[in-house]
Amino acid sequence: MEALTLQSRVKLNDGYDIPILGFGTYEMDGRDAYRAVTYALEAGYRLIDSAEWYYNEAECGHAIQDFLQRTETPREEICYTTKLMSNRGLQHARASIRKSLKACKLGYIDIYLLHSPMGGFEMRKESWLAAVEAKEEGLIRSIGVSNFSQRHLKEFSGAGFIPVLNQIDLHPFMTRRQVVEYCQPNGILLEAWAPLVRGLRFKDPVIQKIAKAHDRKPSQVLLRYSLQKGYIPLPKSVSPNRIVENSQIFDFELTENDMDALDNLDEYLVTDWDPTDAE
Repeated sequence: MEALTLQSRVKLNDGYDIPILGFGTYEMDGRDAYRAVTYALEAGYRLIDSAEWYYNEAECGHAIQDFLQRTETPREEICYTTKLMSNRGLQHARASIRKSLKACKLGYIDIYLLHSPMGGFEMRKESWLAAVEAKEEGLIRSIGVSNFSQRHLKEFSGAGFIPVLNQIDLHPFMTRRQVVEYCQPNGILLEAWAPLVRGLRFKDPVIQKIAKAHDRKPSQVLLRYSLQKGYIPLPKSVSPNRIVENSQIFDFELTENDMDALDNLDEYLVTDWDPTDAE
């Protein structure tokens, strides 16, 4: 098996591929988002995750544009993700997609996600159909979901909709075994939007012990865990040093015992919100 690097990519179920480590921008205001995305791109990240709800699409897009121009990097090397804030019908989703595209000014959106299952099946369905239209028009490349439960995914599958990925709260303290066991055999990639557990468990004895054994930071252990589970982690930071540190996870490997110990930390720890039971 080829060794993973920051440049490694994994194929989606629609034929496109995606970097195996991303950079999240949740709770970053415009100026911080521009600077942080710039730092991340300079450090080698090629997957940038934004959302209509984050109110920083313009700044994320601007940072990417400036980096591409300055470094003469091809647009195709960058994978830009954004998300629909709310499922409120076909016309609303159509308008939101165009608003997001106009904000980022990147020509197209690589991955467009329904940010949550909230709104009910019919509204989710209409949002999805708007995204399919946009894909056919070349406005977006791939369509996925975020915060969907196994039930929501099965419902979509029954309607003939197969997302490329499901971005969820996913880490050793929230292993989400049911949804993971549904997604992976069905070719739905998993992205972890809080792979660092928002720093809430860095001092956990198991995390500390494993970090010490590998001479690593707790954050690096958590990110390596995600990679070895086959997830795409989306760490976020505004610190240039931490952004680089979070990318330095490709020159060590957690043992099988490490992974088992981490899996056993599950406590269904919700780090932010949990709309997976939405109707």
